[in-house]
Amino acid sequence: MRVSFYLSAAATVLTPVLAVSSSTVQLNYTSYRGTALNNGVTQWLGVRYAAAPVGDLRFREPRPPPTEDGVVDADAYKPICLGTAAGPPSNTSDEDCLFMNIFAPSSAKKGSKLPVYFFIQGGGFNTNSNANYNGSGLVMASGMNIVVVNFNYRVGPYGFLAGKEVLADGNVNNGLKDQRLALQWIQQYISLFGGDPGHVTLGGDSAGAQSVNLQVTAYGGRDDGLFHATAAESQSSSSLRTVEENQFAYDNLVIRTGCTRVVDTLACLRNLTATELQEQNFNTPFPGAQDPPLYMYGPTLDFDFISDYTYRAYAQGKFVKVPAIGGDDTNEGTIFAPMATANLSDTDIFIQAQFPAITLSQLRTWNSLYPIKGTPSFPDSGRAWREASKGYGEMRYICPGIFISGSQANLSIPNWNYRWNVVDPPAAEDGYGVSHTVEVNAIWGPENTNGAAPDSYQVGGVNNAIVSVVQGYWTSFVRSYDPNTHRAKGSPEWKSWTKGEGYWNRLMFVTNATEMETVPIDQQARCAYLQSIGLDLMQ
Repeated sequence: MRVSFYLSAAATVLTPVLAVSSSTVQLNYTSYRGTALNNGVTQWLGVRYAAAPVGDLRFREPRPPPTEDGVVDADAYKPICLGTAAGPPSNTSDEDCLFMNIFAPSSAKKGSKLPVYFFIQGGGFNTNSNANYNGSGLVMASGMNIVVVNFNYRVGPYGFLAGKEVLADGNVNNGLKDQRLALQWIQQYISLFGGDPGHVTLGGDSAGAQSVNLQVTAYGGRDDGLFHATAAESQSSSSLRTVEENQFAYDNLVIRTGCTRVVDTLACLRNLTATELQEQNFNTPFPGAQDPPLYMYGPTLDFDFISDYTYRAYAQGKFVKVPAIGGDDTNEGTIFAPMATANLSDTDIFIQAQFPAITLSQLRTWNSLYPIKGTPSFPDSGRAWREASKGYGEMRYICPGIFISGSQANLSIPNWNYRWNVVDPPAAEDGYGVSHTVEVNAIWGPENTNGAAPDSYQVGGVNNAIVSVVQGYWTSFVRSYDPNTHRAKGSPEWKSWTKGEGYWNRLMFVTNATEMETVPIDQQARCAYLQSIGLDLMQ
């Protein structure tokens, strides 16, 4: 049964109403009391949007939250979801983790119909890596004209375990279905917080941006009216494996946990404590690879929620046609490729570990596109690190994102592409350059990302000026589906990626020098090859 049952089931109960207190919202299953901040924003933290996915609900699609009497104080973040290669449950992480956070102008009320920014965090589908960002900064940057929502979803085996046993008595792609249920929750309840369910921008970064693309292409591109624009940062494009191709991960987990001792291995996995499961929750090599990948668990090509590879879905127009922002960072791969990568063998082993379907012939061509000779070297790093990272960054992030922009332009869908090229001096000196998703710190505001922002983004830092620029574009897009309508004064026009002369146009963010650029010819050529083998790599 698809997760869409939630709306029809909820329709059988009373229509939710706004309570007397301006910060208390009465839902169909409980009431939540928010906190009005002195910055003019009210926040509701730790709002349960689904039942705890524990016990018999482990490895199943999300269910509606249970009824809870009284008023719940939504004044503290709840635990994030348990991650792969992470520790046991704690005060900050737990299997009971399906909560969201809502930030709205304190002046908002039911009927305000403010645009909604719904953000999916990244983490390679193995962690919740952008958890509990403070949405106040974006609300204020919009002139108190939007509502911001972020949330947790299941990752690792809890969200993406697949195998014939799971199909028989559970569900696959549960992390994506958590996201879908949260979107349905928005449709039912966000008006009570002042938001407009008919004006939702679906955003995300990294695996969250890949989630955006998978929601856009879900069920063959079926439009369920859950979102009306998208904003994807560093769109990951991992391989999509079938249930059968993911069976190895299920079998390995069963063996490591000792569940081979019983016939019903899935029941055995459900009966483990979260601590016991976490002890065996780590990555192993894909079949055909020599090393474990960065991320082993991930979306499954189930021919239902995910009906095709992402490259082909976009090429065939099987996606929801809405205005879109998409873009990447100049040095997408530097935080992923091992710094010790010293030679061709190290490089090829790393690439094969992530994409084991790559052939020797394709690796040979890949090596010719990313030669080690003549590339910069950095202290405490291997000679091949930067080219390995460049190739991986283009293969998994930049080139798939460019392909998606082109697919949207071919159908005359308004879309805007960008390159984040804001250089942080310490990161540049260390060789990381402008690394993966670093722009999220500027979009949310450097004080709102739990200390992750570079010092140069902070007030008084050399890159602080870029914050108001990108927030202007972002909040303008959330408000009007166009990044230019309400952009910051003095910011250049962000021209769209369109057919004809507008093809290959993207906005390059540089502190005090943001401008349009054309994707360099050499990058176009490398992307053409990587896109040509995308289906071979199951992207």
